[in-house]
Amino acid sequence: MAEPAWDPAQYLRHAGDRARPFTDLLARVPDPAAAAPRVADLGCGPGTLTALLADRWPAARVTGYDNSPQMLDRARRHAGPTRGGGRLEFVHADARTWTPDGPHDLIVSNATLQWVPDHAALFPAWTDALTPGGTLAFQVPGNFDAPSHRLMRDLAGTPRWRTRLAGVLRHDDAVLTPAAYLDRLTALGCTADVWETTYVHLLTGEDAVLDWVKGTALRPVLTALDDDPAARDAFVDAYRAALRRAYPAGPRGTPFPFRRVFAVARRPA
Repeated sequence: MAEPAWDPAQYLRHAGDRARPFTDLLARVPDPAAAAPRVADLGCGPGTLTALLADRWPAARVTGYDNSPQMLDRARRHAGPTRGGGRLEFVHADARTWTPDGPHDLIVSNATLQWVPDHAALFPAWTDALTPGGTLAFQVPGNFDAPSHRLMRDLAGTPRWRTRLAGVLRHDDAVLTPAAYLDRLTALGCTADVWETTYVHLLTGEDAVLDWVKGTALRPVLTALDDDPAARDAFVDAYRAALRRAYPAGPRGTPFPFRRVFAVARRPA
């Protein structure tokens, strides 16, 4: 199947709510021992959150990696030297095949590994590349059984869509349980802090949940149907109606519960 085509502007429509899990993850990451640490951000997207890494460690060499040309074009607006003598850069790479090209003090990934089948199999190579005391930190959505995802899969599996959309969508095994991540990371000799949080975002605007997923989970469907606008619009209209029933708007907005799983693994010093 074709890689999803990403729309940075659509993704950034909910930038504040999308940033919260990253800042919560970053709050649990210890400062690297190196004066000028090397930091990799896998799946950097439009670069707004990668820039926070350079703000926290202004002497660091921070590299954001993504496989979307559209996202990288947007991210490179943030590239350049940093106030502490470090540098922020953005490079094309796919998290499924990326391997560190040398020691890293921090490897971080925000809401990306759910797109990578069997991503836990990549942890040994990544943790091996960490400097002593270095950190692997990531956050993944844990809401694949939520109505927003389940209704999308159910619709894609109906007779009208099952042939066009076979294999396009991820299922609830796209991420591991917190306990499974803890087991995988500690088996590599790391100390690990693993937790989960359910945010309840209050989204505003008409069809707010649909607007949210248009920037993320719905991208594979929109890409698969891009050559048939009538079919694409028919799918979105049916999905919109289902979301309205599942997430009724209230007087102050639409509550949207969103579970996320976090892990911070540290290599022994």
